[in-house]
Parts: sequence; structure tokens; C-alpha cells
Amino acid sequence: MDHSGAKLLPFYVVVDVSISMQGSKLAAANNILPEIVDALAQQPILSDKVRFGLIDFSDDAGVRLPLCDLLDPGLALPGLSVRGGTSYSAAFTTLRHEMEANIAQLKGDGYVVHRPAVWFISDGAPTDPEPAWRQAFADLTTAKAYPNFIPCGVDQADLRVMGSLIHPSDGNKKMALYMMEKNTDPAKAITAMAEILISSMIQSGHSLAGGGTGTILPSKSSLPAGIKQYDPDDFV
Repeated sequence: MDHSGAKLLPFYVVVDVSISMQGSKLAAANNILPEIVDALAQQPILSDKVRFGLIDFSDDAGVRLPLCDLLDPGLALPGLSVRGGTSYSAAFTTLRHEMEANIAQLKGDGYVVHRPAVWFISDGAPTDPEPAWRQAFADLTTAKAYPNFIPCGVDQADLRVMGSLIHPSDGNKKMALYMMEKNTDPAKAITAMAEILISSMIQSGHSLAGGGTGTILPSKSSLPAGIKQYDPDDFV
């Protein structure tokens, strides 16, 4: 089908499913897509503007939900389960390959595809060698169709590591890092990250419908309790 000129904004949710995510954190992560579906159902006009995909990662990474319209009546949402370690390089490499294939397909179908937004949720530091995941991230963010990358850290996630993943980190369309504050329940923090994602989706989708471009992040004053926003300048 030819969708000549129709505009789309892809969103990817990339979720850490290492063994430390077991229990309430994984349950909260499994609620992210249903919460997005509920938000889209209340504003169905947005389903013509956004697409969602889900990737999980541990020692390896897998596409759990290919990029799609979440309001497709025949869609079955996947469930996440914990596996092993925390390979950031696997996550970044799988994301890059999936994103490139998706964009090529959408453009072939006639869509105008805006820069994807990636929400990367992790509860700990990477367990693979730093040179490997740094290179995989560089490959992702220097690709022709590089994403807007929004890291979200909970529990034992390393502030400096997560801060280094903000992309773009300069220019007039800088992204941000969202971190769980101390003494916040990690599962509640993941739920709060989903709220931020949904707010961004709604604002970005309406902007796209009105002729705007790009990913819009919610204002700092509107963030849920227990979450702090860091900007790239905080890490200079």
C-alpha cells in the first residue's frame, strides 16, 4: 500500500531483562506497553502518527515486538522474562539493525519517517567490555538514521554511564537522561518512566500532526515524583 507523504514517528522501548530485573521491576516493565495502548486508545488520532517496537536485552538482545501500530486489533502484546547479564553492545547492535530495516521498509511504503525516539531502560551497569559497548553505541549514533536516544536509569544504574548515552547531546535538539532518585522504589520508578514516555509520545505526536518535527520531552516541572532529569550539560 502506498502511504505517500504520510508522516510517522517511530518509538522503540529497549528494556534490560537481566536477572536483577526479576520480580516487581519486571512486572512494571511488562506494564509499559499496555499503558501506552491505553493512552493511544484515548487519543486514536496519534496511532496514525506513531509506531512502537520493543527490544529486550540481557546477555543477548531480541526483538519482542516489531515496529507496529499498537492499536491494531489483532495485535498480541509480548511478555518479558529475565535471562542473564547486561550486554549494552547487544542492545545497541540489535536496535541499529532493526531500526535500519524498519525505516527502509516504511520509506518503501511511501511514509515520511521522522527520527526515531529510543527509550532505553536499565537497572544496572553493563556487564560486557566497555570498548565493545562504546563502539556499538558509536555505530548506532553515527548511522545515517541515528535515533534520539533517551536513557532511563533505575536502581543500580550508573549515573555517568547513563549520562554518556544521551544523544544528541548538543545542538538545539538535545535529549535528556531520566534517573530514579534515591529511596524511590525501582518498580515505581519504571512506571514513572512509562509516564514520561507517554507524555513525550502525546506531545510529539500532536506536534507532528500540526506540522512539527522531532521528539518533544516533557518539562522538568511535570515529571513524576522520584525521577530526576539530567541534561547533557550536567556531565561536562
